[in-house]
Amino acid sequence: MSAEFATVGLPIITAVVGLLVGALLVFFIPLFKKQRDSAKGSKIIREAEIKAEHLVKNAQLDGKQVVNEMKLEAEKEIREKKSEFASLENKLIQREANIDRRDGALIQKENALDEKNETLNRRLKDVDKKEAQLQAKIDSIIVELEKVAQMSTQEAKDELFARVESKVSTELAVFIKNKEEEARETSAQKAQELLGLAISKYAQEVTTEKTVNVVALPSDEMKGRIIGREGRNIRSLEQLLGVDLIIDDTPEVITVSCFNPIRREIATKSLEALIKDGRIQPGRIEEIVEKCKQEVEETIHKTGQDVAFKLGLPRINKELLDYIGRLRYRTSFGQNALDHSIEVAYLTGAMAAELGLDVNLAKRAGLLHDVGKAVDFETEGSHVDLGSKLAKKYGEPEVVINSIESHHGDTEAKFVISHLVQAADTLSAARPGARSEMLENYIQRIEKLEEICKSYDGVYQSYAMQSGRELRVMVIPDKIDDIGAFKLAREIRERIENEMTYPGQIKVSVIREYRAIETAK
Repeated sequence: MSAEFATVGLPIITAVVGLLVGALLVFFIPLFKKQRDSAKGSKIIREAEIKAEHLVKNAQLDGKQVVNEMKLEAEKEIREKKSEFASLENKLIQREANIDRRDGALIQKENALDEKNETLNRRLKDVDKKEAQLQAKIDSIIVELEKVAQMSTQEAKDELFARVESKVSTELAVFIKNKEEEARETSAQKAQELLGLAISKYAQEVTTEKTVNVVALPSDEMKGRIIGREGRNIRSLEQLLGVDLIIDDTPEVITVSCFNPIRREIATKSLEALIKDGRIQPGRIEEIVEKCKQEVEETIHKTGQDVAFKLGLPRINKELLDYIGRLRYRTSFGQNALDHSIEVAYLTGAMAAELGLDVNLAKRAGLLHDVGKAVDFETEGSHVDLGSKLAKKYGEPEVVINSIESHHGDTEAKFVISHLVQAADTLSAARPGARSEMLENYIQRIEKLEEICKSYDGVYQSYAMQSGRELRVMVIPDKIDDIGAFKLAREIRERIENEMTYPGQIKVSVIREYRAIETAK
């Protein structure tokens, strides 16, 4: 029985134990997994919290650093603005002081002028008083003379004028007749020479040039950008362009100074292009300068071609056309050299047509007469010598070469066209408004004209009118009669021609005026 129980009961017990163990495993395994997963989750959460703390700390540090940098930058900008404002304030104070000084000087000048005006008024009153006394004496003397001569003043004057008129009119008629006969005999032979030599008396060489250009800026801030950090931009500009850039206190302006008008034009265009572009740095400056050089060279060549086409002149060497185009940037006494050369070409052609000469050859000589001015600012020698060398180099006719060499009288004119170029050059340079003149030379010329007039006895006043192109001479009627007035005008004209150098013509007018004044009381 026990053996059977043992045989049957042991598997049962084993099964029961197995079931118990399995139940326990089923219950505890999920519990162990849950505990393990919970431990892993806690570990991950702890690691995430640690990383978050690190990120927050790093973010706080980065934020503090950015705030400090912004604060430093703001403080730096504030210091720069304060410095700029202080500089502007000093400039304003200096300008105010200058204005005060000028105001004081103007007040002093005004007081001095008032004193001079009072002095002149007193002198005028004295002169009027003396003039009245002198007139009274003259009237009394005339009355005595009329009593002695038994003839009134008007009768004596009429008698004198009648005798002088009779004698002078006869002499003038004979003189005019002789001159007319002489002119008719010689006019056919000398017509071309007289026309060719006309008006060539006053031609003279001119060398004055405009040597600066002014470039406008949108604001004074642009000056600093053009100068650049430690002056690198302005140094680069001056080295590449070969000019001087003058940056002073004048607001919103830069002055370009250079005796070479081509370089001055390139510099002006380059600055304007850089200001418009806004990117001012050495690399960009080099690009802009090279581009502007090419533009100016193209403009020069096109200008030469346009002038030749406009005047109808064929077969001019291409390189010589470039020299003609360079005259566009050359000036003399403010007169543009290219416009002057075109004007001379037209005048020479017109005179050549009247004389029956080759019009195209005359225009060619007139256009090229000043071509040496295209290189005289960069090559040694006068523009006459340089122009002659260029004409010979490019195979110009002998007439053109002689016209260039003789248009200022340095060489004898061998052809009629050479004389015409001289005359046209004088006409273009001397016409009113063609050229400006230095103020000092102008004043000296005016004073010299008036001194010549006042040096003659019987002249009490003289005036230079119309910028010295007309002289009006007032004479004392009792000392100089009508015939003497004509003689005086001729003598003044001859002295001006012999002693002075001047452009154009000067008209001399001698005015003899006699006033009879009576006062009704």
